[in-house]
Amino acid sequence: MPEPDLQQLAALLRWYEDNGVDEISADAPVDHTAVRKASTQAPARVPAPAQATRRPQAAALPPGGEASADARKQADGARTLEELEAIVRGFEGCALKETATNTVFSDGNPKAAIMVIGEAPGAEEDRRGKPFVGPAGQLLDRMLASIGLDRTTVHITNILPWRPPGNRQPNAGEIATCLPFVERQVALIAPKLVLLAGGTSAKALLGTTEGITRLRGRWVDHHYPGLAAPTPTLPIYHPAYLLRQPAMKRDAWRDLLSVAARMEGLGIGPGGENSPSGTIAD
Repeated sequence: MPEPDLQQLAALLRWYEDNGVDEISADAPVDHTAVRKASTQAPARVPAPAQATRRPQAAALPPGGEASADARKQADGARTLEELEAIVRGFEGCALKETATNTVFSDGNPKAAIMVIGEAPGAEEDRRGKPFVGPAGQLLDRMLASIGLDRTTVHITNILPWRPPGNRQPNAGEIATCLPFVERQVALIAPKLVLLAGGTSAKALLGTTEGITRLRGRWVDHHYPGLAAPTPTLPIYHPAYLLRQPAMKRDAWRDLLSVAARMEGLGIGPGGENSPSGTIAD
């Protein structure tokens, strides 16, 4: 029997997660009549009142332990973006740093009103030390250009500053360890809008277990540590996912139009001749 291709299996699991498939059927059948009979013995619950807007569920993300606490303490001590970058580059509490070529901190305008937060560096990002510079980054540039933005008008970073080996999905411990750094980065920049590119960044920052297909297109007023007021935040498809699933560009374009509308409402963005062009270029 041939050995399974682990990279293909990992890619398939990521595809399932991107499409919101996060559970499987049990091996044994469940007698739901027995479940109902048992439930009649318990006191009836009063249903909670319906909410006007549905908020993400709380995530079951385990704490990062001492490394996470140390990262939080160091991150909170940063008073400027330059200080935070120096802290991240000197941090030794995440094993991913040992296998990465470079620390990938951020790119773009540190005073931008719009912040884009992705998942983790890929091979090209790791080689060059900048986020979103590979094929997915090139698509992100075209997505931003379609609503009159570029890297001089946004700030770009990732949940993790180091590439996981083989571009694997980062685990919960790695995310929890690095999360204080990106949250402090948001606090120091204080953007007016935040775009979360991909399920990993959306789940980590919003504290949810929902998949990106359920989260995308839904604005959330999210409280980031260190900021007094909530920041409008929109999960969007990661450009890498759109490269694999180009049919989803229609939904991505709707999300970009929603961003453009928010920009106009807040009085930010170039406007004028740089208004939305009507499509995401291939």
